[in-house]
Amino acid sequence: PQMPHGHMPLPSFWKMVEDTLQQSGAQLRTFCQTFETVTPSPVIQPLNPAEERKVLSLVSKHGPDKLYQVTSNISGSKDLDLTLQRGQIVALLQSVDTKGNTSRWLVDAGGPRGFVPAGKLQPY
Repeated sequence: PQMPHGHMPLPSFWKMVEDTLQQSGAQLRTFCQTFETVTPSPVIQPLNPAEERKVLSLVSKHGPDKLYQVTSNISGSKDLDLTLQRGQIVALLQSVDTKGNTSRWLVDAGGPRGFVPAGKLQPY
């Protein structure tokens, strides 16, 4: 099949391709900028230095694959429940509570240890 530009000399063909690419590139950049200004930043807040130190100590104690971030504020109701803020980082100690309930996890919040609802944690 004949390409629509098959009759063009090669240099002009490449020039055209290049111009088209540059144009799409520019459109894509504009789109990305618009997108960045429109979308609110993701849930994950940057950590303050104190939190960061805590995270580092949790990593060194428990390993990076045990870290979870709290997705919404947790107010502990029972004994041994932790009260945590959204965005806090905790390390998973056991994915079960003392009664064998797997929806409450035992975590280390960088000092206090206690139970939190598993549904409010996401891997960090």
